[in-house]
Amino acid sequence: MRCVIAGGGPAGAVLALLLARAGVEVTLLEKHADFLRDFRGDTIHPSTLQVLDEIGLAEEFMKIPHRKTYQMDLVADRGKVTLADLRGLPGKYNYIAFAPQWDFLNLVTSAAARYPSFHLLMEAEAYDLIREGGVVRGLRYRDKSGEHEIRADLTVAADGRHSTLRAAAGLVPQELGAPMDVLWFRLPREDSDPGETFLRVSAGHLMVAINRETYWQLAYVIPKGGYSRLREQGLEAFRQPVVELLPFLAGRIDEIRSYDDVSMLTVALNRLRRWHRPGFLCIGDAAHAMSPVFGVGINLAVQDAVATANLLAGSLRSGAPIPESTLHLLQKRRMTPTRVTQFAQRVVQNRVISPALENKFKTPEIPPNLSRIPVLSPLLRRFVGTGIRPEHVTTPEVRQA
Repeated sequence: MRCVIAGGGPAGAVLALLLARAGVEVTLLEKHADFLRDFRGDTIHPSTLQVLDEIGLAEEFMKIPHRKTYQMDLVADRGKVTLADLRGLPGKYNYIAFAPQWDFLNLVTSAAARYPSFHLLMEAEAYDLIREGGVVRGLRYRDKSGEHEIRADLTVAADGRHSTLRAAAGLVPQELGAPMDVLWFRLPREDSDPGETFLRVSAGHLMVAINRETYWQLAYVIPKGGYSRLREQGLEAFRQPVVELLPFLAGRIDEIRSYDDVSMLTVALNRLRRWHRPGFLCIGDAAHAMSPVFGVGINLAVQDAVATANLLAGSLRSGAPIPESTLHLLQKRRMTPTRVTQFAQRVVQNRVISPALENKFKTPEIPPNLSRIPVLSPLLRRFVGTGIRPEHVTTPEVRQA
């Protein structure tokens, strides 16, 4: 095996597709039986849409139920502020597509399955690395039939922010801090409701409302570690601020009957100082856990995958050795966008989220539409839409028998 990837999220799935498309024998392991898990990130930004277009999947993606959002709005007590308007982005994709992540992953893995060099193992959980002479030579995994090994020239950890393989490699992320956790839940949507996805901020409270057409996917932000205290106060301690923030939900909030109807996401913001060992590489959340701010986690993961395939596909296909210095080039290329994005997330956490949760938030004295300010407008548009150093697919498609 040339490459084995642990983790069937956006980073692992896209990397597996690009390598298989380039003629590299690759195995992708996903520990669950399917990709259907609620409350996963679902923002597909223009940079990712462009990648899908470059490999011929954009048209298939457009058949997935999704909603296009052309601007990012913050709704405070005194009114709405447009933070970024994507309509001025160059190219054909000037919007964020909100689509269920499981649909995106099914699309990517189905496309990968068209190539005979791609292998997908579901309900296969990687738990350790195979080492020989200080070099990682593959991984060990469990499935229903027992324990197994896969030997490979390159082992990639794309198994998320709690990466088992990262820990097995002795790599420990640097924690940058996050002041909040997030409670995800859903409520029915009515035609008279607002149409756009938006961020609602008020002193002491903060919530994201994502329009899913027939229902709202809602993220109520709470202070870090505050979930147990909230539960002790009873369900009304959760219901009441939700209705105060979004009064149009008043007649529907009773559909949250218990805290069992709510999922808690522990927010982390961190990154590895070193993403690799000989024969081993971390990408996506395994290399850098992103805050939900700007909803860019999926897109950073996809950009990591594209850069990895661009750099390594040729060597993997030919069987040429991949020195650790080459893996460091990948880290060096992707570290700048990681650092810049996380810096921006920390600014928002410190200037908006923390004050809001501490009941000290005041709507900044900014124009109601930042998208009309010269210089600032295109910077915000590009940061939100394409990010820092967007990657483009350069690996050619190799015809396979």
